[in-house]
Amino acid sequence: MKLAQKLAVNYIRAKLNLLAVLSPRKAAYRAFDLFCTPQYRSKKPLPPIFQNAEKLTMKFGLHSVNGYRWNRGGIRKVLILHGYESGSPNFERYIAPLVRKDYEVLAFDAPAHGKSPGRRITLPLYIEMIADIHRQYGPVLSFMAHSFGGLAVTHFLEQTTHDVETRLALIAPATETSTAIDSFFRFLQLNGKVRKEFEIHIYEKAGIRPEHFSIARAVKNIKAGMLWVHDEDDDITPLADVKPIMESNIPHLDFMITKGFGHKKIYRENKVVKAVTAFL
Repeated sequence: MKLAQKLAVNYIRAKLNLLAVLSPRKAAYRAFDLFCTPQYRSKKPLPPIFQNAEKLTMKFGLHSVNGYRWNRGGIRKVLILHGYESGSPNFERYIAPLVRKDYEVLAFDAPAHGKSPGRRITLPLYIEMIADIHRQYGPVLSFMAHSFGGLAVTHFLEQTTHDVETRLALIAPATETSTAIDSFFRFLQLNGKVRKEFEIHIYEKAGIRPEHFSIARAVKNIKAGMLWVHDEDDDITPLADVKPIMESNIPHLDFMITKGFGHKKIYRENKVVKAVTAFL
């Protein structure tokens, strides 16, 4: 972490912890806003394959997102979903292999990510975006998702009519929302009173407790054929969260466990690209 980033983090920690003394609830509201606000957005130029894609703009609710399409009219539609503080261009290596299979490939930047406008992203908003892509550009029969995108698409499929013809490839998905919240609170060094108010705030906004947003729970209600790729050295979405799912022996769910790639390199690895594109 650069010095300027460290100073900013220390300032935010101090400010939130001071506010927590005065009002745990106000500190929780401020923390939730921070939790939903990406701090990084790539400014790199688009890779050539994205520059040459058909550009799409989709409106849903009060929001608008920008996306890309290749091989319109292909035999099967596949949707690529990125993670938090990421973007569609990070998955450029998947486009050509999928087009060679004569798939129509769709990829959208979520709100507050990539080329899409906005400041905040929440899980319900990401799920809503997927549902609208499916309705406006689908039907989508194949999905591949990394990290936060994996959490969103599993909850979308749980709520959506689908069957065994659907394919879902998960790459290092954010398995448990509670784990992400744990990590966030450790990073900001916030106390238990703020955590309690934080979870109450989520319930007030979503009508559901944070622990409900769990791939371990949702995957039991998904009929799609699934491939789950995860790395032993992932320190963002730990393999420990995945092991109970592996032990449940879901018949239509296969696992590919790697080592040495972590959370952000795994989807760029040749063997992962080959396995995922072959599966889809």
